[in-house]
Amino acid sequence: MPILPIDTGRYGTIEMKRVFEEETRVQKMLDVEAALAWAHAEVNNIPRTDAAKIAEMASLRHVKISRVKEIEREIKHDTASLVRALAEVCGSSGAYVHYGVTSYDIVDTAAALQMKDALEIIEKKLYALGRILVDKTLRYKKTLMAGRTHGQHALPITLGFKFAVWSSEISRHIERLGQCRKRVLVGKISGAVGTQAGLGANAMKIQELVMERLGIEAAEIATQIVQRDRHAELTCLLALIASTLENFATEIRELQRPEIGELFESFEAKRQVGSSTMPQKHNPELCERICGLARIVRSLSIPALEDIVTWHERDLTQSSTERFVIPEAFILADYSLYLMIDIIANLRVDEKRMMKNLELTDGRIMSEAVMMALAKKGFNRQEAHELLRKLAIVSEATKRPLKAILCENSDIVDKLSEKEIDFALNPGNYLGTAVRQAELMAKKLESKFAKM
Repeated sequence: MPILPIDTGRYGTIEMKRVFEEETRVQKMLDVEAALAWAHAEVNNIPRTDAAKIAEMASLRHVKISRVKEIEREIKHDTASLVRALAEVCGSSGAYVHYGVTSYDIVDTAAALQMKDALEIIEKKLYALGRILVDKTLRYKKTLMAGRTHGQHALPITLGFKFAVWSSEISRHIERLGQCRKRVLVGKISGAVGTQAGLGANAMKIQELVMERLGIEAAEIATQIVQRDRHAELTCLLALIASTLENFATEIRELQRPEIGELFESFEAKRQVGSSTMPQKHNPELCERICGLARIVRSLSIPALEDIVTWHERDLTQSSTERFVIPEAFILADYSLYLMIDIIANLRVDEKRMMKNLELTDGRIMSEAVMMALAKKGFNRQEAHELLRKLAIVSEATKRPLKAILCENSDIVDKLSEKEIDFALNPGNYLGTAVRQAELMAKKLESKFAKM
C-alpha cells in the first residue's frame, strides 16, 4: 500500500519516478553484471560463451524481482539475492556471475547510471525554464514596477530586469550541473576494500572496459564504495536548485497579495477551487507547494553530508539513508522545476497595478532621483540626502505629494525648475541601465538556453 505522497502520485513526474522505480534499479544492476561478464571475457578470464549467456539473461524478462525478494527473505542480503537469482537463470554460466567483485561495485555503478539519466532530465528542465525566463525578460523589459528592499518601495525597476536576474541564476545552475557531472557520474569495479585483488592481473583493464561499456567514467580511486562526497555534492546542487525555485515562488506569492496584486499564478476559472469554504480565494498554491518541497530537498543535504563519514574502507550507514536521499532529492527537485516552468509560462501580469503601486508613496520612491538631480546642480550630495530625507518625512506625515513639498522648499526651487522636478519624479526616467542589462542578459543566454 502506498504511503508517501511520491508513491501515491501526488508529487513527482512520471519520467523521473521511472528512473528510480525498483524495476529500473534492478535492471541497472543487471546491466552492470552483464558488462562485468563481457569485460572478463575480453581479457580471457572467462569463456565468451558464458559471458554472452550472462548478458542474455541479465534482464527482468528472466530475473524476476519476486524471485530476488524470495531469496532475500532467506539470506538477508539484497545484492547477493540478485546475484543468486541471475546465476540461477544462467545455468552453468552462472558460475561466472559477479566474478571477482563485491556488492557495491554493482550498487554504486548502477546508481551512477540512474543519476546519469536523472541529471539529463533535470538539465532539460533547467534549459526549458531558462528559455521561458529569457522570453519574459524581453517581453517585459520596459514594464515599470516598484523595486523593493526590506519589503519597502526602493527605486523603480522593470519586470524584465527581475526576470533577467532569475534567468542568470538558472544559468549558473546549468554550469554547476555540468561541473559536478564528471565528479558524480562514476562507477567502480575494484572489489572488496578497493584493491581489485579478486579481479586478477587485468583488474584495471576490466574496470576500464566495464565503464566504457556503460558510458560512464571510473572513479580514479575508491575503497569498497565510491566516496560519498560525490553524492553529497549532487544533493547539495539539487538543494540549491530547489532553493532558487523557492526564491522565485516566494516573490510571486508576495506579489500576488491583494494589497500588491502585480503577479498571479494562472487560475482555471471554470473548475479550480481556491478554498473549501471561501469561494473568492485564488491561492498561489503551486508556488506554496514549491516552497514546502524546497524544505524537504534542503533537509536531504544533511544526511548526504553525513554519509561522507565512513568507518575504515566501508560501513553500511550510507546504504539506508541514500535509498531515501537520492531518489527523493531528484524527484522533488525535478517536480518543482516542472511546476515552475508552468507557473512562469502562464504567469498573469497586471501592468496597470504595477504603475498604480508606483504611485503609492506620492512620489517618495523617486527621492534618490531628486537628490541626484540636486547633486548634478552643485548641491552637496550629503546635504541633499538629508534635505530629501526630511522632505520625504513631511510628505508622508501630511499625506501630500512629494512634488508639492519640493516646490515649497526654497533650496529645491533655487536649483531645480518645475520641469526638472517633474522629470526627476518620473519613474521611467530613473531606470539607469535596467532595460539594457535585461537586453544584454537575454542576448547572452538566448543561445545558451537554445542548446537543449
